[in-house]
Amino acid sequence: MLNNSSKTRAELKAHCESLSGVHLRGLFSDDPGRAKRLSLSFGGLYYDFSKQRLTSETLRLLAALAEESGVGDAIRRMFAGERINPSEDRPALHVALRRSSGPFPDAGFNVMPEVAATRERMAALAGQLRGGGHDTPHIRDVVNIGIGGSDLGPKMMTYAMRSIAHPTLRVHYVSNLDGAQLAPLLQTLDPRTTLFIVVSKTFTTQETLINAQTARDWLVSNLGDAAVIQDSFAAVSSNVEKAVEFGIAPERIFPIWDWVGGRFSLWSAVGLALMIAIGPRAFDEMLRGAERMDEHFRTTPFEQNLPVVMALIGVWNTNFLGAATSAVLPYNESLRYFPPFLQQLEMESNGKSTGIDGRRLDEPASPVVWGELGNNGQHAFFQFLHQGGRLTPCDFIVAARSDYPLPNHHEALLSNCFAQSAALAFGRTEDETRASMEMLDPDRVRELLPHRMFSGNQPSSTLLLSALTPENLGALIALYEHKTFVQGRLWGINSFDQWGVELGKSLAGRILPAVREPERALALDASTQELLAFSRHYLL
Repeated sequence: MLNNSSKTRAELKAHCESLSGVHLRGLFSDDPGRAKRLSLSFGGLYYDFSKQRLTSETLRLLAALAEESGVGDAIRRMFAGERINPSEDRPALHVALRRSSGPFPDAGFNVMPEVAATRERMAALAGQLRGGGHDTPHIRDVVNIGIGGSDLGPKMMTYAMRSIAHPTLRVHYVSNLDGAQLAPLLQTLDPRTTLFIVVSKTFTTQETLINAQTARDWLVSNLGDAAVIQDSFAAVSSNVEKAVEFGIAPERIFPIWDWVGGRFSLWSAVGLALMIAIGPRAFDEMLRGAERMDEHFRTTPFEQNLPVVMALIGVWNTNFLGAATSAVLPYNESLRYFPPFLQQLEMESNGKSTGIDGRRLDEPASPVVWGELGNNGQHAFFQFLHQGGRLTPCDFIVAARSDYPLPNHHEALLSNCFAQSAALAFGRTEDETRASMEMLDPDRVRELLPHRMFSGNQPSSTLLLSALTPENLGALIALYEHKTFVQGRLWGINSFDQWGVELGKSLAGRILPAVREPERALALDASTQELLAFSRHYLL
């Protein structure tokens, strides 16, 4: 965890104090080369962090903090396949899932044969469905039933790459227990041409199994034969026995391994629905983009290492500048689901107050990650960003080339994105504000002046993609995965467990019988008993 007694930490605190009165306007005016020096490129990604409230000296000190905190050794251990998830006694080998050839580097056991075999099986099924092969029914709709990491990543990437998706094969995602998600979808589907993919590592996830059972009942009621389940279902699970018991044919069950955490599982068979949507070739391109980012992360010095620099900036903003939140603002419509994906990736990984050594952390770790499409946010919460008075670092994300080009649209989109980051950084001075109101009488100017001034100095980074290609998107996701891992190391956190999700699950299991049986509620707390009593009046 961040060591309050370290020399580098003390230097960073002193350095932070020296910058406390410095405005981004001054940093840019004093350093004409700032934008070029405080930016990094990787393939089709360009990262401009010159609007962050830092200097080259800040970056140097932060890189020294990373060295002191053992980030280099943590990276080496992950790529060596060591058990860096001690609370579950597992390695974290999601990086092996996108390796294109050879054994996993230096791993004590070679997972690549099974990874490659699973990828081939996925490609075979995807090819059959996309081409309407003779040994599969003609499928028009694929429904992925999962939740959390079994839903967010594949859904986000399917939407991000919809411009290259199969033109007549529709892919849907169902995660919510609320029937308002599944019921309307079933009304649009033909049971004879629908494939359901049940994604659950243990095949015991409550939300997933209830939705899957409803889908199975719907199929049987419409087709009248339970035998159709084997043609209409596939599964991604480590629990083959339970999947077979559900009625899924063994050859339609794809493995997921315990060394892959759910929020890092997009690259595995969890991405089967995504592969069906975009095709095996595009899926492979996505893997290659992630693999190239892996190699960059593994071999590049910290001050030029894109994931490390992003992680260091986040720690600077959180632990030195005092930011409690971090906003993610994609401007491409196709990245609509990127903020909720990052919410799980970062807050489930690092939303912890206990260090890897079992001791309480001395200070907060992960900030609250939130966000929305930037163009929509401009007409909603950007008022708060500009004049709310709270430090809110932002990540602006946009592709330079549109995936759905229309005349005049993308130029306006880019101009809005770049304008907002500039406005947050530089604000508007009193003189500039007066000049903007020169046509008004002096009394009106004095009245409006406090409301129309912008203090600026809000830190942001802009991540510019050349286009929303599978390769760029693969690199983008791997970038944020590694950023999250580095921050976890700096905070002294195990980023690969998630014990915080367990308590609510176990309590839900105790409460469920009491929803309809009042006597079962007597052992529950008074508030829950009253909530259940009210609910029973309205249950069907």
